[in-house]
Amino acid sequence: MSSIFPPAAQTAAARRGFLSGFGKLTLSATAIALLAGHDRLALVGPAAAKTAGNDVTVLNAALAAEQEAIAAYQVGAASGLLQKPVLDLAVQFQGHHKEHAAALAATVKKLGGTPVAGKAQYSFPVDKLKTQADVLGFAAELERGAVSAYLGAIPILDDRELAKVAASILGDEAMHWAVLRQALGQPPVPSAFVS
Repeated sequence: MSSIFPPAAQTAAARRGFLSGFGKLTLSATAIALLAGHDRLALVGPAAAKTAGNDVTVLNAALAAEQEAIAAYQVGAASGLLQKPVLDLAVQFQGHHKEHAAALAATVKKLGGTPVAGKAQYSFPVDKLKTQADVLGFAAELERGAVSAYLGAIPILDDRELAKVAASILGDEAMHWAVLRQALGQPPVPSAFVS
């Protein structure tokens, strides 16, 4: 295994860091409706008003994670190491993250918040990306971390509609991870359970 792969302890720490952005907060039904593009379903009233600030915080944490994923896929795409079909796949996955980020930012605005800006620079192991397999391994580990983070987030969400949204995103991340593992010649689904 290449040294660019984070050890399990680092992956667990990354998951905890991602989840700390969520804390014990949950999105209201208003945020879910807005995120799904159903403004007419958004709840209006005291309960929605009480959670709007928390919703913005949670959505901004998710937005920051999506922005990091977009930047990571840009590093891979710009590396010059990816062959055409793999490059196309990386761009497609980056597009998924861009769609998530756009929806999150729009929802933060609709809730009266200010979307977080992406970092000017991320700390990626670019010096260790020497081959296409290195880039694929890096992306696979990032997607595995995302799967783990959403897996940890789902049970702490009080709003079951939000849990459905998180599960949908988890599914997308799991598919990315499986495809990347397959491209690396690894079993796409390494075990019967994800942790």
